[in-house]
Amino acid sequence: MPSNNPGPAPDSKASFLLTTLRCRCPRCGIGRLYKNLLEIRPACGSCGLDFRQVDTGDGAAAGVIMVLGAFIVALAFWVEFRFNPPLWVHAILWPVVTIPLAIWLIRLAKAALIAQQYRYRSSEMGL
Repeated sequence: MPSNNPGPAPDSKASFLLTTLRCRCPRCGIGRLYKNLLEIRPACGSCGLDFRQVDTGDGAAAGVIMVLGAFIVALAFWVEFRFNPPLWVHAILWPVVTIPLAIWLIRLAKAALIAQQYRYRSSEMGL
């Protein structure tokens, strides 16, 4: 009985972990994945892989918001009950910690979703 999962793309050379952590093209591992902070490039500058058909949806953002939100709230409670700082410390500290961490984690999550889509559903990317 044939499987619905075709397995990794045959010309896949780049490591999933390295391409995700470095936010690189899932085919060659060289070209940059992002044009700016969170916007995906139209194509890889190195191998020409077309990223216009990539569909990460809201999965990366939703997952990061849920997990990071729970972590930051728990950390804020710990800081409050352990050190009892004035309110302005919370107002300064948590945006400074949360915003860069959220952006970094969303970049990683989107890169992972793109690499997985390339490896296991490359037909959806027009390949």
